[in-house]
Amino acid sequence: MKHITYIILASALLTCSSCSDFLEKYPKDSPSTTIPMSDDLAVAMTNGCYQSLQSMNLYNQRIWSMDICAGDSEAGGDPSTGTDGVETKEVANFYATPSNNLAVGLWRGGYTGIGNCNTAIQSLSANADNISPEILTRSLGEAYFLRAHYYFILVRCFGGVPIRTEPAKVSDPKDIARNTVTEVYDLIIKDCKEAIERLPQKNELAPADLGRATKDAACTQLAKVYLTLASYGNTYASLAPEEGFYQAVVDLCDEIATMGYDLAACDYASLWNENLIKNKNSAESIFEIQYSGENAGTGGFWANDGQSSWCSTFMGPRNSGFTYGSYGWNQPTDEFFESYEEGDKRKDITVFYEGCPDFDGKSYKASYAFMTGRNVRKFIIPISLNLYQDAETSPQNFIAYRYADVLLMKAEALNELGETVQAQTPLNIVRRRAGLGDFLSTNKEEMKEKIIHERRMELAFEGHRWFDLIRIDGGDYALKFFNSIGKVNATKDRMLLPIPQVEMDANALMVQNPGY
Repeated sequence: MKHITYIILASALLTCSSCSDFLEKYPKDSPSTTIPMSDDLAVAMTNGCYQSLQSMNLYNQRIWSMDICAGDSEAGGDPSTGTDGVETKEVANFYATPSNNLAVGLWRGGYTGIGNCNTAIQSLSANADNISPEILTRSLGEAYFLRAHYYFILVRCFGGVPIRTEPAKVSDPKDIARNTVTEVYDLIIKDCKEAIERLPQKNELAPADLGRATKDAACTQLAKVYLTLASYGNTYASLAPEEGFYQAVVDLCDEIATMGYDLAACDYASLWNENLIKNKNSAESIFEIQYSGENAGTGGFWANDGQSSWCSTFMGPRNSGFTYGSYGWNQPTDEFFESYEEGDKRKDITVFYEGCPDFDGKSYKASYAFMTGRNVRKFIIPISLNLYQDAETSPQNFIAYRYADVLLMKAEALNELGETVQAQTPLNIVRRRAGLGDFLSTNKEEMKEKIIHERRMELAFEGHRWFDLIRIDGGDYALKFFNSIGKVNATKDRMLLPIPQVEMDANALMVQNPGY
């Protein structure tokens, strides 16, 4: 990808920098607000909107950590200390406090991204005459998509949050009240629609632009938003589509299918391990968080603006020699592991367990995972194939949206519409690839349970399970599930995270979530 210039929000000023990839964002120069607008600067400004996705606050740790909170795995980590991953363990066991660092990270990650998007949208709109129509349209589309993405994370984690749609100014009041959940979702829907209108399809991007948000991604995101809202009935239905939420999900999934996606042409194994480096933005992938593996930011690997993925380093089995780092996080539970159906090909790709196929010529031992005897496999990059030969320079991407998710959303929506027989088709496309037989029940409740199960196994450890649990049946499903696995102190209130105490202290109008 070509060298470009970009700007990001830093203390309400625009910072000009140079980078070697459209998603490498390291501030190197002094702040400036007098840079004349151009196509290159418009593109560069838009690039800054992606940075927060890559941070530890979002996809580099906190998003996938939510699968631990969802009960599919134990935190793991260093067994010699009681503090490694303590913030994740607190949420997973439903005794987090407003000082919990997982909650703080998600809040900051979301609002940092929103701030960058607001700056881009305002600046691009104000300087439209100096930007070519194609670049202006695409750049605005990306910024709207990403702002919706950040708010979608926040509203599911915290409920109603303060809405900001303009860059922060020194003169702004420091106290700002929370908006309602409905108001946040209204903005998300509007932003998704703005993105759909402006963005090109993935198959229309130049090779140098792969990884940018596309119409495919915006449609997928809006489908996921509608499915979430449908799960809560009419509670937050201010902008419900005329055809209804579930039918709108089906229509969006059908539209995505016309954009060139075919699950049968994509092998499950081709998505994971070294393919997260070799096969970035693959045929099944709709939106990935991009990493270059370079560490030009202050603090290197541990920097919040770094370009190295933490997945392989954090999830690698401890003392195994399988990969660099090997911190042993994210150890699948007995209950999750035993949920695989006989013959499910995804098991050996997703999980390390004693007796599983060798990894890079090495056998796995249960002793590598002190809590459960298992580790997550699908994100691990073998030492022999690590392109940079360093724990601190992993360039593997993280897949946020992919086509199997779209098929399962369509199946769920069709079933909820009473079209259970029709729901079999997208569901069984996913099952066949996993080596499983067709599921042919015409019972709506049986089909619902099978779709939920299939989402869990297909999308395991990709950051979806928590958000599925808390939306299904308006969160009632989550409570039943957590109680069934022994987490009896789970409550409906705890399906939302606490508003960080630092935000409570700084904002006199902020109101804490119930139960904290």
